[in-house]
Amino acid sequence: MARQSVSGLRYIHLAVGMRMAADGDPVHRSMKFGGRIPTLAILPIWAALLVAACTMPSVSAPAETTGPVPGDPIVFSDLNWQSAMIQNRIAQYLVEKGYGHSTAAVFGATLPLFQGLRNEDVDVNLEVWITNQPAWEPAVEAGEVVEVGRTLVGDWQSAFVIPAYLQEQHPDLDSVEDLKDDAFKALFATAETGGKARLVSCMIGWACEEVNAQQVLAYGLDAHVHMVNPGDGTAANADLYGAYERGEPWLGYQWGTNEPALVLDLVRLEEPPYTDECWATTKACAYVDSDVRIAVHPSMLERAPEVVDMLRNFNIDIALFKDIARWSRVNEGSTERDAALWFLQAKPEIWSQWVTSAAAERIQAALDAGEAADGWPDQ
Repeated sequence: MARQSVSGLRYIHLAVGMRMAADGDPVHRSMKFGGRIPTLAILPIWAALLVAACTMPSVSAPAETTGPVPGDPIVFSDLNWQSAMIQNRIAQYLVEKGYGHSTAAVFGATLPLFQGLRNEDVDVNLEVWITNQPAWEPAVEAGEVVEVGRTLVGDWQSAFVIPAYLQEQHPDLDSVEDLKDDAFKALFATAETGGKARLVSCMIGWACEEVNAQQVLAYGLDAHVHMVNPGDGTAANADLYGAYERGEPWLGYQWGTNEPALVLDLVRLEEPPYTDECWATTKACAYVDSDVRIAVHPSMLERAPEVVDMLRNFNIDIALFKDIARWSRVNEGSTERDAALWFLQAKPEIWSQWVTSAAAERIQAALDAGEAADGWPDQ
């Protein structure tokens, strides 16, 4: 194989692991964009990649390339939320069309995909949320992953929110402590909650599922709120959008780069300020501000240094991602591919700063020809 340190069996094991993760974290569809194939369908793809890789010689990528680079694809961690998948599609396009490397994306949850990065089963992770990734520092210290940049800069991390129109109606409802008030609890109570406030929490299997449960206990809210953990992001977003469109009360978990948080007028309920000590113990405090890193496996530094250089420049800040999210919301039914192509076509002055001038010319030529990236997964 071209990458001797990664056996073909490891690729297959990763695909199986992603299916197992999906069974516990049944997010088989994107946050909004039309859906995804079940992870088990990756198996034939990886089997084909394995056969192809076994017949390919090991070739180091030149600093600049004008044609396809032989070797295994550069594999992206296709994390199961909207911003990560859109950023992957953009980066995959730049890597393929600008530098000639083939790409692939493996769909899964936060923890198994980060372990895959440590094991060199995947090569690039564009969204390592440091607060929710306890293995980050040990992996960096062990030399198993390399930080090359940051993205989604300027975002808030996570919080419990309500619609702004609801706070206008109830201006005293502005803190998590207010959820202990019977009058405010009644706003969110349903027939299934036994008089408690219904709180739509984090998706099953995500790190925030456990964090949110700890926070509710630490705030003494367990006797006052009934937590609902959606099976996937599509369900969580639909729940919020439905209530918002009807002008109904809604209480739940959101994070700054999720589409509803970008396009709706939401209010974060006040919490005690974050401290390292609080977060390491009770978690009776707000999340820290977001800190999203771009990381690669160390082998990328030698295998594709020009791609690493591009990733060091790559940054879709939160203001820019809001533009992408608004476009996607207006263009209902658009996919992650559509969003990536819109960005690449509409914002050449931004992405051209991330790549070399020669790569930019090749990328623009591909866009002008209406080409898609070969490594984009099926929608």
